[in-house]
Amino acid sequence: MKHVEDRFGDSVQEEVLLLCLGITSGIGRLIFGRVADYIPGAKKVYLQVTSFFFIGLMSMMIPVCHVFGGLIAVCLFMGLFDGCFICIMAPIAFELVGAQDVSQAIGFLLGLMSIPMTVGPPIAGLLRDRLGTYDVAFYLAGVPPLIGGAILCIIPWVHERHKLKERAKTVDGETTEKMLENESTLVSDAIPFALAEII
Repeated sequence: MKHVEDRFGDSVQEEVLLLCLGITSGIGRLIFGRVADYIPGAKKVYLQVTSFFFIGLMSMMIPVCHVFGGLIAVCLFMGLFDGCFICIMAPIAFELVGAQDVSQAIGFLLGLMSIPMTVGPPIAGLLRDRLGTYDVAFYLAGVPPLIGGAILCIIPWVHERHKLKERAKTVDGETTEKMLENESTLVSDAIPFALAEII
């Protein structure tokens, strides 16, 4: 809001931007919630990656907008992908850690998110006091989602490798059990024959 006041003065209603963010965030949750139902397994992470990239890109676009209409468009897109990020957070956590640990995973995620959300605004204020503008703060705010999205790209690959290793262990364990069962059956069948030969 302060950035809009600095850039456009009192000639615009900055509250419209919050309204745009809220409405499109709700629409994004409805749309991407349905889309995520059709994406199997850990591949839902790619939706999260897309939302991270768009949120980071839109943050960096805010200082570039010199027309209020452009700023509204940026906020509409940001809200849409914010809705995507929020609605598929729980399904992804469920997919990656399972039903037993999902509450801890979501709590850990929200706890980590609270750090930049708490520290970010004072840092943006300090940058504005030093530089006289919020532009650098918006550019810097766009960097972590882009880096996070890039790192998230490897999660499905790591998850698939982990699942393959677990399957291999399960198969090995079942094979060993069957071999031991067969051995014990052969031994128990051989005992009467051995006794008969002795007698």
